[in-house]
Amino acid sequence: MPNTQATELVKVVVSLVNGEPAFNYLNSEGQQYDGDVTVTQAETITYQLIDDTGRGLKFAGAGFLTPFDGVIDSIEVSPDGMQLQMIDTDQTPGTTKFQFILTNSSNNLFLISPDPQVVNEPK
Repeated sequence: MPNTQATELVKVVVSLVNGEPAFNYLNSEGQQYDGDVTVTQAETITYQLIDDTGRGLKFAGAGFLTPFDGVIDSIEVSPDGMQLQMIDTDQTPGTTKFQFILTNSSNNLFLISPDPQVVNEPK
């Protein structure tokens, strides 16, 4: 998977609450937060999936509300589906919202996440 100047790790924890998927985000220090990332330099944001559902979740990709805005340059999913990297050269100021798209081993339906966002604030 590509590597740019800076990296950031976000853990995406998916669990079941009353049978419904619940998404939680942990920063690199292990503290829970809203999942939004602010980028001030070229960066690769790595999202690591932690599946606490027992349903064999894997990243399939990410869907963007504005895929042509240039805030995120590209994404790549690891072969095992447990990591998704967003490559952001921080060339375009602005905010983009997206949803993770996940597969599961229980059926052929996709799971989508609530929408975290990436904010570019070039220096």
